[in-house]
Amino acid sequence: MAFTFPLLLLFLSLAASALTPSFSQRRPHQPPPQQLYPDYYRRSCPSFNWIMEDKTTKKQIESPTTAAAALRLSFHDCFVTGCDASILVSSTHSNKAERDADINLSLPGDGFDVVVRAKTALELACPGVVSCADILAVATRNLVVQAGGPYYTVLLGRKDGLVSSAAHVEGNLPRPTMPMAQIIEIFRSRNFSVQEMVALTGAHTIGFSHCKEFSSNIYHYSGSTRSDPSYNPQFAQQLRNACANYTRDPTLSVANDVMTPGRFDNVYYQNLPRGLGLLSSDHALHSDPRTRPFVELYGRNQTAFFEAFGRAMEKLSAYGVKTGRDGEIRRRCDAFNNPAAMA
Repeated sequence: MAFTFPLLLLFLSLAASALTPSFSQRRPHQPPPQQLYPDYYRRSCPSFNWIMEDKTTKKQIESPTTAAAALRLSFHDCFVTGCDASILVSSTHSNKAERDADINLSLPGDGFDVVVRAKTALELACPGVVSCADILAVATRNLVVQAGGPYYTVLLGRKDGLVSSAAHVEGNLPRPTMPMAQIIEIFRSRNFSVQEMVALTGAHTIGFSHCKEFSSNIYHYSGSTRSDPSYNPQFAQQLRNACANYTRDPTLSVANDVMTPGRFDNVYYQNLPRGLGLLSSDHALHSDPRTRPFVELYGRNQTAFFEAFGRAMEKLSAYGVKTGRDGEIRRRCDAFNNPAAMA
């Protein structure tokens, strides 16, 4: 059966890339759930929810790629030393921060920008009260909903981390070329099941991947085969056309879900058995017997996907959070309050 892909060339992007979660070498401390509360700012910052909704809605309308950017930013934050906004810190002359690790250099700017906008407004309304970590967690949830995805509860009360180092990132990030067994093990070591991993990977329903991340699969797969036979042949050809200039323009990218790239839905899973996955890890998700049953389940039942994704995101957003003296409330999300002492 032949497929056409009219949306593919319409959704090339120069500003975003795949949602690829990252991890630290050490498993962060996980505080008891009772240290976080859904109404944490009810008295200390009554306008918190309104400000967050206002800033995320305006940013998503202005730049529809923001939801995917925030999701990817959250993954890269939470899976490296926990959900503590360490990914937001800028490097200094004495410290190379997480955001400057090689794999984080392609993080889309929209994710950072929406946090900055919300933090600025909240500092005016409630100075020194709301953490950047809480802002990122709520912004991500709001943006997922605005893109058509499920609402899930975000518990609040995180502090911002006191450490941000690229050394905590390098070598600990699942990449699209990793064997599925290795990806599963990275999630398992953080107490995420195979099913939770498949549900979280459904974040690929929105966002983009740079051509360089899959170029070897469509141009130079083997001596006898130009492209990976896992790809639908027509899809592979259109990818080659779309990415033809990627060596001269490394920012070229393609929608992870070429059918409904701007909508958070379950079509990503439906694409995989049709050979419309973009990355090697996408194809492996469908071919591996450990993950395929969940791909099939979520592909035929969007409600099941949304419920699983929501539960997994609730769990992820509370992973390795800092509370009490383990963190601080940053005045600026890109800098520690006392950089000299904490860098």
